[in-house]
Amino acid sequence: MKARILRNTFISVAVLCALMGPLAADKPQPQPIIITFDAPGAGTGEFQGTEVAGINPAGVIAGAYIDVNNVFHGYVRAKDGTFTTFDAPGAGTGPGQGTGSNGINPAGDITGFVTDSSNATHGFVRAKDGTITNFDAPGAGPSGTDGFSINPAGVIAGDVGDSSNVFHGFVRAKDGAITEFDPPGSIGTFMADGGCINPAGLIVGQYFDANFVSHGFVRAKDGTITTFDVPGAGTGPGQGTEARGINPAGTIEGLYADPSNVIHGFVRAANGTITTFDVPGAGTGPGQGPEPLSINAKGVITGWYRDASHVNHSFVRAKNGTITTFDAPGAGTGPGEGTAAFTGATNPAGATTGSYIDSNHVFHGFLRTP
Repeated sequence: MKARILRNTFISVAVLCALMGPLAADKPQPQPIIITFDAPGAGTGEFQGTEVAGINPAGVIAGAYIDVNNVFHGYVRAKDGTFTTFDAPGAGTGPGQGTGSNGINPAGDITGFVTDSSNATHGFVRAKDGTITNFDAPGAGPSGTDGFSINPAGVIAGDVGDSSNVFHGFVRAKDGAITEFDPPGSIGTFMADGGCINPAGLIVGQYFDANFVSHGFVRAKDGTITTFDVPGAGTGPGQGTEARGINPAGTIEGLYADPSNVIHGFVRAANGTITTFDVPGAGTGPGQGPEPLSINAKGVITGWYRDASHVNHSFVRAKNGTITTFDAPGAGTGPGEGTAAFTGATNPAGATTGSYIDSNHVFHGFLRTP
């Protein structure tokens, strides 16, 4: 929180301090507020409930909920807490089918996926006025097309599975033109989060090589791809580097798995300098550690971490490296339960949103304001 700034003369400040003394020093500082929420129609059974995809600068949250029949539906939560639910055209109504949101831009446009009654997946973009357009990348197979992130210009980044179930990255211009791409040596290219494209059109993600080792990449608007690995990343199957998100300054956040399969976070500056980090309380066993999910314009990173008991907790990392951990009220404390289990995002004002899992394995949304 910002400290109060007294714009006055040195003498006036000295007098004020003399008068207030200990009272000013003892004044309690405001604490972050966490509220929880559930979308209307969300199921209350195991692995049902409300999931969060992201939040934009206006405080509008996008996400999806799973109903009592295990069908997915999209939603938009306005800053005042009002919900609007929606289904993309052609959405299936069977278990595991339906509409899922992945990313939201400053204008309130949302991108995501829709699974039809044949279990084929398609991308969609929903304009702020509620108009929904489905799309498919060229050559999409049954695994289909998935829109992950949408920038202020309406450009979407995502991935598509072809007829051989090999995945490729794609970028969709606002006019609907789709360009697919793969980093050199890729046998599979994936996006990881709703913040994988920035206002300049830079896209980040991960790809797997022939040995199933993961590497990070950043793709410029002109199509140039730069690949990178975090120092200390493992080189065995399932290990390596995963880029998750990129902010307007070109700073990238993500994670890497070391040779012992322990997870760590990283920040990569626009000049390529990489800083690694761990979160206090994170476990040090295989599959444990921090998983950064998003980075805002101020360089604040949010995500979650798994502790030594495999319980999930959320964290916020300031640009200077200071890390704050927290749990949403009602989060479960058993293995696989906890806060920010799957998604999270932070807007420029520092509002952090995500999902948590309670002790009955039901999903709920949360919003943490500074």
